[in-house]
Amino acid sequence: MTCMMNITSRSQSFNRRALGFNSPRAHRALLFSRLLRALIVIVSGVFVISFFLAVGSGYIHVLPSLSQAFQGFGVSVVNGSSDDCDVFDGSWVIDDSYPLYNASECPFAERGFDCLGNGRIDKDYVKLRWKPKNCDIPKFDVQTVLEMLRGKRIVFVGDSMSRTQWESLICLLMTGVEDKRSVYEVNGNDITKRIRYLGVRFSSFNFTVEFFRSVFLVQHNWAPKHAPKRVRSTLRLDKLDDIANQLVNSDVLIFNSGHWWVTGKLFGTGCYFQVGKSLKLGMPISTAFRTAIDTWASWVETKIDTNRTHVFFRTFEPSHWSDPTLRYCNVTQQPSLETRGKERSRFSDTIMEVVKNRNVPVNVLHITSMSAFRTDAHVGTWSDNASLSDCSHWCLPGVPDAWNEIFLSYLLANHRSPLP
Repeated sequence: MTCMMNITSRSQSFNRRALGFNSPRAHRALLFSRLLRALIVIVSGVFVISFFLAVGSGYIHVLPSLSQAFQGFGVSVVNGSSDDCDVFDGSWVIDDSYPLYNASECPFAERGFDCLGNGRIDKDYVKLRWKPKNCDIPKFDVQTVLEMLRGKRIVFVGDSMSRTQWESLICLLMTGVEDKRSVYEVNGNDITKRIRYLGVRFSSFNFTVEFFRSVFLVQHNWAPKHAPKRVRSTLRLDKLDDIANQLVNSDVLIFNSGHWWVTGKLFGTGCYFQVGKSLKLGMPISTAFRTAIDTWASWVETKIDTNRTHVFFRTFEPSHWSDPTLRYCNVTQQPSLETRGKERSRFSDTIMEVVKNRNVPVNVLHITSMSAFRTDAHVGTWSDNASLSDCSHWCLPGVPDAWNEIFLSYLLANHRSPLP
């Protein structure tokens, strides 16, 4: 951010010809002028420092690089100071201590995401750890995390990418639970995309990790009366999903959205946009998404007690289709050396802009760029349906584990004592 500040001084200018440069009066005037200029510099400096502290504090608060958050919690700084640490700027490195769990042994990992269990032979992709440039993310300590979450309610809200991260977190946490039977789905459901609500309870630690399926975050309703025939349903951009009331009493909320905001899943199915009673048939998807995220942010501001609840929004996860039209997926054995433009997303940019302009403490997990390199980590044909190729979803274990490591490190760094 560039800040340009113009400070105008209206101090009296002295006529050296009239006074005489070496006269006592001139000396007094010159001394006064210098003192006045010095005072202006001091006051201006204090103002500038105060300005940047105010702006900087707000920026770190709502758009954290996590550099400040990590201070005091085991981040080892490689170069420079801990202020230089941006955990989302780094690279993937080989680490033989990975993977952190076996998906085939985790009953809450969908079979469709267990690539090794479904026959994938190459295993280098599970040996990669995310390494920020100037610091190290604390090594995952499952017992510390389990104790931190004791008595809490952690809720994921979003699409199937959110469900994958939810499954990843459960599998990570289960590695520290001695009695696996003490971890169970609260309604006895199998883990499947067909169920809108899933909740896994860690009874020994008295906490739940829940998932609500809400691909748009706003309400999806039937078409209003007298709508054109092509309109089969609408997204109420000004109303959050009707599950919203069930989210209020949470200790941690993690949202995501984006993959369903495409022409095929909207206009192709007869779904258009609505604000109030007004249909917005010509509204572009980008504008509609911005409106929906504004609605979400307003809901957080008015309904969530952020002194209790820690709110996260995870940015867009890039897909790596070789030919999106033909749905051709080429899963590589190594990460790509180039992001090929996938380090940016209009959805991620919108989320960043909306949160930046709000006063509510929302933490953005900006994982778009770090995930853009991972052409090797998608499900491909190693799902529970080998006839379908998949370059959108991620294998477990894999990339979603790194998202969770960052997310958990943030919680631990900001709560040396237990969460409130």
